[in-house]
Amino acid sequence: MRLAPSILAADLTDLRGALGVCERGGADLVHFDVMDGHFVPNLTIGIPVLKALAARTRLPIDVHLMVSNPDRLLDDYLAAKPAQVAVHWEATPHLDRQLDRIRRAGARAGVAVNPATPVELLADALPALDYVLVMSVNPGFSGQTFIPQALEKTRRLKRMIEISAPNVEIEMDGGLDRDTIGRAVAAGVDVCVAGAAIFAAGDPVAMMSELRERARLETV
Repeated sequence: MRLAPSILAADLTDLRGALGVCERGGADLVHFDVMDGHFVPNLTIGIPVLKALAARTRLPIDVHLMVSNPDRLLDDYLAAKPAQVAVHWEATPHLDRQLDRIRRAGARAGVAVNPATPVELLADALPALDYVLVMSVNPGFSGQTFIPQALEKTRRLKRMIEISAPNVEIEMDGGLDRDTIGRAVAAGVDVCVAGAAIFAAGDPVAMMSELRERARLETV
């Protein structure tokens, strides 16, 4: 399991300090949520902040675009050289075109799906993907409660991947904490995004270790 702390859940007045937490805790990725106030009912940090963060860490940046018409903004985000970028299936009518743009820029290409979106809709897209981001809450706000149906959804997606695209990874975002991360990994999740569980903890670095251990116990 790889762990991706969500920087949006950190103290936004000290994002450099939050990067330090990620580095000390051995994060595999830094998850960067972009919300436009249209596709989701919230507005968050954008391109200038991403560029500043990317310049201050060696950790790979994992960008999640929760925006309408991501083709308008994609090149600007790719210019910050993130390791990977996910666009939403629900917001991207020409998905193959966007995935190709992401790959040509040197990043891994992903697609995110909302809780009510069946993973079966991705059947034809799987061979063109590097990863699928399964939302286990409705996107838009940090600190929401985990939706248990995401586990069966992940198991179905895992079976699809094993049949047609064995190199595709599954990432999960939403409500992952000490009580849910083990179940997510057991269902087939490769990359776990955790926000409030880490940054609201008294000792975020220790919490990252605990999350890894709880995930490990589910797979031994």
